[in-house]
This record gives sequence, C-alpha cells and structure tokens, in this order.
Amino acid sequence: MRVLVIAAHPDDEVYGVGGTLVRHKETGDETFVYIVTEGCSQQYRGLGKRRLAEITRQKKEEAKEAAKILGVKEVFFSDLPDMKLDTIAHAELNSAIETCIKEIKPDILYTHHWGDVNKDHKLVFESTMVAARPGISWQIKRVLLYETPSSTEWNAPLPEATFLPNVYVDISNTLEIKLSAMKAYKSELRPFPHPRSIEAVKIYSGKNGLVVAKSAAEAFRLIREVI
Repeated sequence: MRVLVIAAHPDDEVYGVGGTLVRHKETGDETFVYIVTEGCSQQYRGLGKRRLAEITRQKKEEAKEAAKILGVKEVFFSDLPDMKLDTIAHAELNSAIETCIKEIKPDILYTHHWGDVNKDHKLVFESTMVAARPGISWQIKRVLLYETPSSTEWNAPLPEATFLPNVYVDISNTLEIKLSAMKAYKSELRPFPHPRSIEAVKIYSGKNGLVVAKSAAEAFRLIREVI
C-alpha cells in the first residue's frame, strides 16, 4: 500500500499523522509527504530575501529529518506562498496537488480538515477533494482528514466547522517516535500551554486515546472508502 499525507505547511504532517505514519511503515506500507507551501514568508515577513531563503532551507531540512525519523520514503515540496493560497488561482492549487497524487498513486490519502481556522488548510482540503476525485483506471481507496493543533480546535464551534472523528489509530507504541519527529521542527515548537508544544500533543494524544480505551491515539474523519 502507498500512503500520502498532504500538508499545507511544514510540521502539519507530524502533528496530524506522525504516529499513524510510523504504524503504516511498520506494516510494510510506503509512506510519502507532500508539503504545499514554503511555510515561511508570512511567518517571517519583513526579513530580507537572503535570510528568508535561509529559513526556508532550514524548514526543508527539518521536514526531511522528521520524515527520516518517521520512516517516510520521500518528501515533496511545492513552495507555494505561505498563508497566501487564497491569492493564487484555485486551478493552480488543484493542479499542484493533482500532479503529486498522480505521481505517487496513493492507496490511502490524508489531508486537512475543512473546518480549520487556518485558511491555507481549508483551501488544501478543497483542492485535495478535486485532485482525489474517483477515476476509472485508478482511484484512492481511503481518504481521511486529520486534525492540526492550534487550527482545528481554534475555529468557531459551528456544526459545519467542527471536527468529528470517526476513525482512531492507536499510537501508544509510536507516540515517542512522533514526539521525536516533532522535536526535529525546532523552528515550529512552542512552549506549553501552546497546542503546538510537546506537552500539549501528549495531552491531545491521550484524550483521543481515552475515546477508544488506548493510552494514545490519532483521530481522523473518514471521507471516502472504496472496498
């Protein structure tokens, strides 16, 4: 089986699917990560081009290191503008994601939840749904949405925006590997009680685990499954 995680920004893939990616690797699946934006230009706006380029390279190295820890076979980057996906044509984003999907031909696909407060996440979800539409000659067997700390839970508690998971993956034995991968993203970690801290992710994992009587779990929303 081939597994692809689509992430708007560097580190989203680890926060949302890190423990599950290790589980896939342990069962013999090939795992891939596709990071859509450069994840820097808005966060570090005001810096000169040279310094921004250095930070962009650093984040790519962090992403590669995290992928190595998780056993990911390859990481792909698009370098589309961070926090500005709403400034590019919808068709362009569709095409970028579709190109990656056609190259990998995943059996299982993970992407962002539509209700995230982060607009890049919403747009990546929408374009993923376009790019992952069922085909005749080949189609993805499972499409799932993951939650991203400091984005999924921070939106307004409206029914249409609420993350309602219906799939849980036991990561009791892979949580420590996920946390190690998170630590590779030195530029992204925040001090507790920020949701993107090591301590907070332990709490999230424990909360999800309690729902299914496990010590730690990652939660997903199943969108489509072809059996």
